[in-house]
Amino acid sequence: MSDSGSEQAWRVQRAEVVRAQQEALEAARRAEHEKATAILREAVDGFYAAGIEPVPLRARPDTGRGTVRTSLTGWYLKKDRTIAIDTDARFYVMRVPGGLGARLRGADPEPSEAPLVVGRGARDGETFDLRELLEMRLADPVAP
Repeated sequence: MSDSGSEQAWRVQRAEVVRAQQEALEAARRAEHEKATAILREAVDGFYAAGIEPVPLRARPDTGRGTVRTSLTGWYLKKDRTIAIDTDARFYVMRVPGGLGARLRGADPEPSEAPLVVGRGARDGETFDLRELLEMRLADPVAP
């Protein structure tokens, strides 16, 4: 086989390895999200059972100060109100594009894939095991 033929074979093999790695990462991400979502569903039931009612959720704009109204109701998971779940156990990072329109009309963040470790990779370095964070909020809910 010529040099170009072996180089091409190496490229094909490398592409297959990269594809397999990407598929494995995607499968692991999906599995983590499914586990975390099951935990969040249990938490929603626990909040209701404890008499902790959902509250209207507000988001922070990417730029500027203050908060923006959303159509979501649920529970904040962090005291700084940057992470929340809604009544359907969807996980949210409470950030939205800012601007006058968002302040007037409100805005809704998109649900994110729920992690088992909240804050992993975040700039503030604050991480929590999802179950532990939910237990903290059950004992000490974030006031609206």
